[in-house]
Amino acid sequence: MDARRFAWPTAYLVLAALACSLYLFAARREFGLGFPLDDAWIHQTYARNLVQYREWSFQPGSVSGGSTSPLWTSMLAVGALLGLDARAWAYILGACALGLTAWAAQNWLVRRVQTPRWGWMVGIAVLFEWHLVWAGVSGMETIVETLLIVLVFLQLEAKPIQPIRLGACLGLGAWIRPDALTLLVPVAWLLATDRAPIRGRLRRLGLTLLGLALVFVPYLVFNRLVGGAWWPTTFYAKQAEYAVLRQAPLVSRLSAQLIQPMIGVGVLLLPGLALATWRASRKAELGRLAPIVWAIMFMSLYALRLPVTYQHGRYVIPTIPVILVIGIEGLVSTAPSQTGAERRRWTRLAWPASAGGVLLGFWLLGAQAYARDVSIIESEMVAASRWIASNTDPEALIAAHDIGALGYFGRRSIIDLAGLATPEVIPILRDEGSLAEYLNRHGADYLMTFPAWYPNLTGWAQPVFRTGAPFSPAAGGENMVVYRWEAAKFASPGTSMLYSPHSRGGRLEHGNDTGHYR
Repeated sequence: MDARRFAWPTAYLVLAALACSLYLFAARREFGLGFPLDDAWIHQTYARNLVQYREWSFQPGSVSGGSTSPLWTSMLAVGALLGLDARAWAYILGACALGLTAWAAQNWLVRRVQTPRWGWMVGIAVLFEWHLVWAGVSGMETIVETLLIVLVFLQLEAKPIQPIRLGACLGLGAWIRPDALTLLVPVAWLLATDRAPIRGRLRRLGLTLLGLALVFVPYLVFNRLVGGAWWPTTFYAKQAEYAVLRQAPLVSRLSAQLIQPMIGVGVLLLPGLALATWRASRKAELGRLAPIVWAIMFMSLYALRLPVTYQHGRYVIPTIPVILVIGIEGLVSTAPSQTGAERRRWTRLAWPASAGGVLLGFWLLGAQAYARDVSIIESEMVAASRWIASNTDPEALIAAHDIGALGYFGRRSIIDLAGLATPEVIPILRDEGSLAEYLNRHGADYLMTFPAWYPNLTGWAQPVFRTGAPFSPAAGGENMVVYRWEAAKFASPGTSMLYSPHSRGGRLEHGNDTGHYR
C-alpha cells in the first residue's frame, strides 16, 4: 500500500485539529467550552437517550421525531456509548469532517482543472474558512452535510459516473439533513446537458433513483415510525415559526442569503466565479455549471421557505466549498493565458497572498465570534437549565422555547414552545393567549425564556431566577429568566400577540448573529 495516498488526508486532519483548536481555546478563555447554539444539545439529548433508554426520544418514554439529523445523532451516540465527554466527541467528529472536506475539495478541484498544481490551495481555504471552522466545532451536523455535498460533486466529475452509488449518497444525505436532497438538481442538470443518447441518460437516471430509493425510503419510514410524519418535526416547526418573514420582498430575502457565504475570503473569489461561469458558457460546457446552479438554488430555497440568517447563516454554510472550488478554478485557469511578467506575478503571487491574508484574518475574527456565541449559550441556556435541575421538583413541567440544554441538563418534562418536541403547539406558535391556555391545560409549573420573546406570557408569570451573565446583554440581547407559572394570573382567553420580528427586541434578523439561538 502506497503511504503517499494518505499523506494529504493525514495532513488535512492535523491542520483541521489546529484550526478548530484555536476556536476552542478562545471559548475556553472567555467563559468555557460548550456549543455556540442550543440545538446542538438537542442532538446530544437524543444521543444520550438512545444509549440509556434504547429509544429515539427527547424525553424518556416519549418517542419523537425532533432530531433533524438521525445520522449525526447516531454518530454522537457512539461517543455516549463509549462514555466519552459529549462535547469532546462532537469536536472530534467535526474536526475530522472538516479535514476530510478539505481533502475531498482538493480532489474535486484537481479533477476540474486536470492538474494537481492548485489543489492544495482550495484545501487550505476550506480548512481555515471561518464559517466552516465554526461549523466544525458547533456540535451540529452542518459540517458533515458539507462533506457529503463535496463528495457528491466529486463523484459527478468521475468518468464514468457510478449512478447507484451516487444515488445512495443522495439518500444518505437525507439522513444528515433533508435539504441534501437538493443535490438531485445538479444530477438532473448534468443529465439534461449531456450529449449522450437519451436512452443512456434515462438509464443512468433510473439507476440513480434506485440507489436513492434504497437509502431514502427507510429514512421516510423511520420518520413515520418515530414522529408520525414523513419528515422530521423540525421541517414543519421551523417554517411555521418564521412564516411572517416570508412577507419581506423576495429580492431582499435572497440577497441576505447570498451575502452570508461571502463574508470572508469568499468575496475575493467572486471574480473567479464569474470567470468560471463565463468560460463554461463560452465553450458550451454547461455541465460544468452544475455546482453553481445548485448553490444558487440552495440559497434561493432558504430565501423562499426559511429566510433566516442567524448564527452566521449556518443553513447556507454548505455552499461555501462550491464558492471556494469554483472561484479558485476560475482564477487559476486564467493564469497560463496572462501576458507579461508583472501580470503573471500578480496572478500567481499577489492575489494568493491577499486572499491568504483575508482568510487568516477572518479565521481569527471567527474565533472571537465563536467564543462569544458559546459564552451566551453556556451562560444563558445551560446556566438556566442547571438551575432548574437543582432547584425544582423532579416532577416539574417546564415550558421553554429553547429546549436543547434544558433537555440535556434539566432532566425535567418539557413543553416545547417552538414545536420541535411538542408538535401540537405548532399551529399556535405565536399566539400567546392560546399558548397560555395550553400551559394551563397541561399543568405547566415553570416557564424558561428570554422575557421579550413572550412579553405577555412573562407578564403573567412570577420570575424566580435570572442568569445575570453579561454576554447576552453585551450582544444586544437579554438574560434568560425562569418564571413560576401560575395559571390563575394569565390573561383572559383570546388575548394574543402574533409574532413579529420586533417582538424579540429586533434581535431575530438584525444586528448580532447570536440574537436567536435555535
